[in-house]
Order: sequence, then structure tokens, then C-alpha cells
Amino acid sequence: MEHNEIKRIFEAYFEKYKKTEGDRSSWSTVWLENTPAGVLELNMTKCPRGTTFKIFVNKKKEAQVLGWDAFFTTMEEISQKHPSLYDKDKIFSEMEFVI
Repeated sequence: MEHNEIKRIFEAYFEKYKKTEGDRSSWSTVWLENTPAGVLELNMTKCPRGTTFKIFVNKKKEAQVLGWDAFFTTMEEISQKHPSLYDKDKIFSEMEFVI
């Protein structure tokens, strides 16, 4: 799946399922993916600083990055570090299905 398509799907998912972080200046949403290789959690937060992603593997924070370019780079690293955990075609197809 192409980066533009992933971004479009995740942004639409965010708009549908976002929750405020309290003061209404920050909003976030979470996608949880359970696989035989472990659990992947993708947290997207939009705040005055910009779009931030927190990535957790088996409930342990692996990364926190700012912006889409950093997200895509980090997810490639996660894929190499944790094979079979991040299947972008599967994850974003399922995300699009629930929108």
C-alpha cells in the first residue's frame, strides 16, 4: 500500500474515532493490531506541535515521532526489528473497513 493511501486512511480513521486529551487542543486515536508475532499499537495525536505518532510493541513504547515522514521511516524499522508484526496492507485495509 502506498504512503498516500495509508495517510488518507489513517487520517479518515482519526477523524471518525478521535478523542480529546482534555483541554481540546490535543486529539488522539489508537489502532491495536493483535498478531501471532505480538501486539502493535499505533497512536496518532494531533496537537499544536503537529501530528505525533506513538508506536508500542507488546505494550512497550518503541518510538514517538513527529510527522508522516518520520512515521513511515519508523514503521520500516519496526518491520525489520519485529518481523510479521506490521503488515501495512492488512492493517490499513482493516482500518479502512471500519471507517
